[in-house]
This record gives sequence, structure tokens and C-alpha cells, in this order.
Amino acid sequence: MNDESTEVTQIGALAKQLSITTRTIRYYEEIGLMGTIDRQGGTTRSYSKDDVLRLKFILKMKSLGISLKEIQELSNIFDIHEQEFSSITPKLIEILDHHITILDEKMVSLSSLRQDIVEYRQRIMNLLNEGEQ
Repeated sequence: MNDESTEVTQIGALAKQLSITTRTIRYYEEIGLMGTIDRQGGTTRSYSKDDVLRLKFILKMKSLGISLKEIQELSNIFDIHEQEFSSITPKLIEILDHHITILDEKMVSLSSLRQDIVEYRQRIMNLLNEGEQ
């Protein structure tokens, strides 16, 4: 009988499940984001349910624009096995707030750039229209 808490997934199946490469998973291990990974027979990487959750968290953070360095900071203060979210939540909120600020600044800058392009386009159109007359 297979207990869900001891269920493991091999690297190839995990990569396929999450639509990433095995190299990506290995890289996250190399830089310390994945913690200690069990190896069956000393060679085959086996990922527990907690490992899969950690990897999904990493991928979610990356999709939000969080850097690997920031993810490492979060990883350093959070033990997936203890699941003590009060230790990670303040730092996560701080990082997310920082990224919101950066996005707000980029949006202002892009809006200004858009306005500049619209005005420049209009000047070009005016010059073309004057030349036709």
C-alpha cells in the first residue's frame, strides 16, 4: 500500500508534470533552493510531496518576477517540513511589495513612453499632411 506522505516522483516525471526541464530542477538543487533530495539506490533523484510543493512555490515566485536570490532568501527562512508560515510571510510580503513598487514605476514609465510615441506619431502625420497640401 502506497502512503501519500511517502509517495515519490522521479525527476523526469516531475519535469514533465510541471512543464520544465530536468536541468532546471537540477539547477535549483545545485544552488540550494530544493533542499536535500533523496536518491533511490544512490543515483535516481526521488521527490517527495513536500519537494514537489517547494518546486511549485519556486516556479510560482519566478512567474511573479521574483529573482532566484530572493527565492533563496525565502528558502533560507522556511522549513517545508515544519510548515511554519509565520516565518516566511513577512519576508514574502516585503518582497512582493518591492516588486509591486517596481511594476508601478515601470507602468508610469511605459505610459509616458506611450504618450511620447503617440505625440511623435502625430507630429509626423502633421508634417506629412502639410507636405501634401
